[in-house]
Amino acid sequence: MAEGTRRELFTILETSSADADTVPDGGETPVNLSMDVRWFEIPFREPEEDEEQDEEDGERENGCRSAGGAEDTAGGRCDIILVTGNGIKHEEEHPEEERYYSVSYNCSDDSDIDFSDMEEEEHASCFGLDGDSEEEEDCASPHFWGEPDQVISIEPFSVLSGPQHSLGSDADTRDYFRLLFPDSLFEHMVEQTNSYALYRQRRSGKSDPHWHPTDLREMKAYMGLNILMGVNQLPDVDMYWASDIFIGNAGFKKTMTARRFEKLTQNLHLCDRESEPVRGERGYDGLYKIRALLDVTENTMWDSYTPKRCLTIGQGAVAAKGRFCPTQYMPSKPLKKGLRVWMLCDSRSGYCHRARIYVGRASEDATVTALAYRVVTSLVRGLEGKHHHLFMDSFFTSVPLMQRLLRDGLYACGPTEPGRRGYPEVLRPCNVGKLSPGEFYQCQRGNLVATVTRDSKVVSCLSSNSAPGLVGIGPDQEQQGEGDDNWTDTPEEGGVSFGVPRPLPLLLYQENMRGVDLCDQLRDCYPVGRPCKKWWRYFLWFYVNICIVNAYVILRESRGSVPPGGCNGKHFTQRHFRVRLAQQLIGDYQGARGMERAARKRHADSPIEYGHRLERMSERSRRCRNCTNKGLRHESVFGCKICNVHLCRGGCFSEFHK
Repeated sequence: MAEGTRRELFTILETSSADADTVPDGGETPVNLSMDVRWFEIPFREPEEDEEQDEEDGERENGCRSAGGAEDTAGGRCDIILVTGNGIKHEEEHPEEERYYSVSYNCSDDSDIDFSDMEEEEHASCFGLDGDSEEEEDCASPHFWGEPDQVISIEPFSVLSGPQHSLGSDADTRDYFRLLFPDSLFEHMVEQTNSYALYRQRRSGKSDPHWHPTDLREMKAYMGLNILMGVNQLPDVDMYWASDIFIGNAGFKKTMTARRFEKLTQNLHLCDRESEPVRGERGYDGLYKIRALLDVTENTMWDSYTPKRCLTIGQGAVAAKGRFCPTQYMPSKPLKKGLRVWMLCDSRSGYCHRARIYVGRASEDATVTALAYRVVTSLVRGLEGKHHHLFMDSFFTSVPLMQRLLRDGLYACGPTEPGRRGYPEVLRPCNVGKLSPGEFYQCQRGNLVATVTRDSKVVSCLSSNSAPGLVGIGPDQEQQGEGDDNWTDTPEEGGVSFGVPRPLPLLLYQENMRGVDLCDQLRDCYPVGRPCKKWWRYFLWFYVNICIVNAYVILRESRGSVPPGGCNGKHFTQRHFRVRLAQQLIGDYQGARGMERAARKRHADSPIEYGHRLERMSERSRRCRNCTNKGLRHESVFGCKICNVHLCRGGCFSEFHK
């Protein structure tokens, strides 16, 4: 085959890493991909008769043999492009049968390219059709899919994205958290908590002598203690107020008593119970108990950070202990059983823009596809026409959803179930047969590309933001030699061998589907809240935790590597952010310990600050240390074993430890 023809069939686009790194977020590159990947473009092209005539007799037999497996199983005409280190062979077509696309690889060394240099042609519509014909033709039609020989059209992303706030350089962690969780929510919690405490007393018919109304300062201090419990995790709440000096926390004891913390936890509420609608009544809301929280945080999360180009839609899980009807079994998640939440997150930072709580399938959601369709359209509302790139898992991805997103000006990519409506019949496992690692087949309909490939297993995916025929070969990380920064193709030389070729849709998904997982990792490192018997409490602490993670992401992107003023150390991690936020929420608040002491029957026998306790020291009485210091002579058998002194049971114990 002539060298000119070979360049037409197999195009290598070369770009330096320095030029690719300077491409802005809103530039021509539809996605951000690793520069360690070697890229190849293998465009689909029908053979010309004069070029095929010379090689037809000698190559027909071998070409049919290499494509035999695909032809036998799929029953379609194949246009096989075989890429080898020695050259390219374009096999003969079978005109009486239907075609699809197959590629095999053995790549050479001089093939580093970047997707950003591809030239894109403009089309009249995202499917290459006018709007009326697109709406009329069903995706399940046998003529819907065609050959992967069309150029896709991707509009550039030019929206100003990132944190949106007016905080100055002197802003601290509390200011960033206030962007997501404003003081109005604390005031609402104070009002409804006091109201619910009175509601419980009226319902029981007796007053609670250990309860007094809370206020804004105490509610913030209560929230700060819950945040610190996620950093300093103990198996039981009472252990934070333990008398053991190795377990008890002096800061917790100074802020409020264990009984006060327990009472706040019992009466914590976010809604008016007396006006709550009953199930079956008009206006019933399954999320009524946290509706006020959802209304506020949904707006603050969306307004504080404008979504960037690449977004992830995935499923999150909230750990819950109890028998709640919304609890789901999720075998694909690290947390197998819990409360399900669907999230829209930034692919790079993990910032959560929106979250939707699953409370049961609606009556109109007859199938999983219908439910996934409604979830995605709800999460992306407000992004229409801005040309974002969405990455979803197989639960959501379907042909009707991809069509809807394209009509709304949104591009998407993700694996799918091959048995769903609209997926090409020729790409289903029963028709494709056994694939070799790196081999893939594709069909196309305008911007919509269907791909089936074999990586660690057979994967079927749909994409509307990747051109057909593009493949990348990433380095095998396990083969990297220590202390060697250069990539090589020979593991024996101490370098890295390049692994199995992957089509572009699969690489896009692997590079940009980390958003929800990253958000879950940041959230699960320091969980907020304790297990309880009320399901809505788990969602309350879930949103508090999400607001903390989002505030940390905003601070990190707004300030870069510069920590807030007064923070020592080079690194300002999420742990430092949470500890500093809790300290600022607590401030100098100290609970009304006198009101707690008055309700106790045996004040002197109760533990006090720093783990000291009044106990019987010996059978023989000895002089009280506190009275001796004042020039008095009194004896007692009681005292403090930690201080190893005898003290009177009256006020000497408290006075001595002040």
